[in-house]
Amino acid sequence: MLAFAPMSDTLLTIDCDYVQPALACAYLRVSGDECAFIETNTTHAVPRLLAALAAQGRTPADVRYVIVTHVHLDHAGGASALMDACPNATLLAHPRAARHLIDPTKLVAGATAVYGAAHFAELYGTIRGVDASRVRALDDGAEVPFGGGLLRFLHTRGHANHHFVVHDPAVDAVFTGDAFGLVYPRLQRAGLMAFPSTSPTDFDGPAAHASIDRIVALGVGRACLTHFGEQTRLPEIADQLHAWLTLSEALMAQSRERPAAEREAFIEGRLAAAFDEAVARSGLALSADDRTLVAFDRKLNAQGLAFAAGKAPA
Repeated sequence: MLAFAPMSDTLLTIDCDYVQPALACAYLRVSGDECAFIETNTTHAVPRLLAALAAQGRTPADVRYVIVTHVHLDHAGGASALMDACPNATLLAHPRAARHLIDPTKLVAGATAVYGAAHFAELYGTIRGVDASRVRALDDGAEVPFGGGLLRFLHTRGHANHHFVVHDPAVDAVFTGDAFGLVYPRLQRAGLMAFPSTSPTDFDGPAAHASIDRIVALGVGRACLTHFGEQTRLPEIADQLHAWLTLSEALMAQSRERPAAEREAFIEGRLAAAFDEAVARSGLALSADDRTLVAFDRKLNAQGLAFAAGKAPA
């Protein structure tokens, strides 16, 4: 956990230990007498979040906001449990996400169908709906008061249609969810290694490019990624993400020339080759654990691109 001064405005990074350390995090903001959590991870992470709050000398009653960048369950699966623990909090979400936080039936059913009931419970725990009176949907550009300043919310499509980022001028930061890619600490040993998340089912290449540019244009000193941690090299990350997205769009186009059943394997194979080339250029020596981590995201990315390739043209 990393805290930053001044004391009146604190930013804390909380490793949620989701599947493995340094894979997914949440953030605690303290400003004056008010606290906010950005991202919740899963129900299993909520005790970690509350422990971080207590370590700052605060109580759940001090939490004004719980914020989720989008409703994928590694970001929002713990929202109901955290809201139960924080009696004064309002849950802030994208308008398209809010209804799924109020009634998560479809989210739970879809994930349970993929993982099975036992594995779903192991990964995410119990997910309940949040009372609609405690959920606030925020339009693009909306601002809410927090502590001595404001939080600003920007809609950022590309990874998901119900995604926003949170601009926090008081700490010169933007909380980016999955809109600014994945920068896993274990892959930074030989220099910057960033790549996007194009997982199912809402990938939109032009929108993803535009969202990256919008984040950089804020001019903040740090981007707070859910996967993983605070990053200061925003223009360099953006360059790598744009290159990967351009490749992804090209692979989608090429895959349309193939039978639908072959598209995912085709895309995944090309992504694997491109990643190996990037690793070779950087001089990074991958361990078996590194390759397992990358393979997981590569498969999800290929699934998302293959799904997008099969959609009817807009």
